[in-house]
Amino acid sequence: MSQSLLLVGAGGLAREVLAAARAVPGEFTVRGLLDDDPARHGSDVDGVPVLGPSDLVHEHTDDQVLVCVASPGRPEGRANVVRRLDLPAERYATLVHPAASVAHGVELGAGTVLLAGAVITAPQRVGAHVLAMPHVLFTHDDLVGDFATCAGRATLAGGVVVAESAYLGAGSLVRQGVRIGSRAVIGMGAVVLADVPDGETWVGVPAKPLIPS
Repeated sequence: MSQSLLLVGAGGLAREVLAAARAVPGEFTVRGLLDDDPARHGSDVDGVPVLGPSDLVHEHTDDQVLVCVASPGRPEGRANVVRRLDLPAERYATLVHPAASVAHGVELGAGTVLLAGAVITAPQRVGAHVLAMPHVLFTHDDLVGDFATCAGRATLAGGVVVAESAYLGAGSLVRQGVRIGSRAVIGMGAVVLADVPDGETWVGVPAKPLIPS
């Protein structure tokens, strides 16, 4: 029997997560989407209705939940939604696309989503509410913290630490042993060769702090 699932957020990421859920036959049935924008209520996303605001998760107590919110402009956005909803961990699903490759012994936290082509090469702990978009690569001994977002083709060499709510842009590369700080943002295509402090945005090859204009 499939598990009924609610997606919080009705934007592009929700469409990707919906497609991933549909790619796992018999495991999930997406009942609906929840979004705090009233203009979306009553509409549908790829055939699934937008039922109302996110607080409806407290009424649909038999449904599991995934929070589909991610933005480099607000790297802590998903964490803020999860903390506001204040659900127990067991209410959150963990979704792995069948085209992802996850080594035996990997532990995935509640609410984590791995999209198609994501690869985790060796046993490690991946935090809660982590988002790995298509073709993300985690190699040996990485430590990916809660609420981290890794956009498509982001790559971690061995022993990388990604702290809570960090955002790694599409195609970014992180050298072995480097730490990406909490709420740090790594630009698209950046090559990170040194530790990135909490809350900073680094861009370029090699990556350097972005100086506000």
